[in-house]
Amino acid sequence: MHRQLISSGSVFEEQIGYSRAVAQGPFVFVSGTTGFDYETMTIGEGAAEQAEQCLKNIDQALRKAGACLADTVSVTYVLPNGEDFESCWPVLKKYFGTVRPAAMMISARLLDPRMKIEIQLTAMKKSD
Repeated sequence: MHRQLISSGSVFEEQIGYSRAVAQGPFVFVSGTTGFDYETMTIGEGAAEQAEQCLKNIDQALRKAGACLADTVSVTYVLPNGEDFESCWPVLKKYFGTVRPAAMMISARLLDPRMKIEIQLTAMKKSD
């Protein structure tokens, strides 16, 4: 079964030794993705703004694998401050309102204190 490693160009991928996503068979496994704009290596201030950028980053990785956000089957949200999660709901509903994947939110410290949210997900391509 073919295994495709997908990179976003983030410096973290090279420094830590992981792929933004791995596509194998019909599945695409997307690593925890933060709200950094990888072209400029900048990050927005608020959790909702970062959630939007996380999903843009994830969408780019999924498209390289022949999938899209609508193919999401499971998603995990990690926020250092759980109270910030509600501010992200409109963004999450915008992308997942009709998809309605299985979901979980965890409150845990992230690598960089500027990071307000990290999103990991699994998608299943409609055809391989």
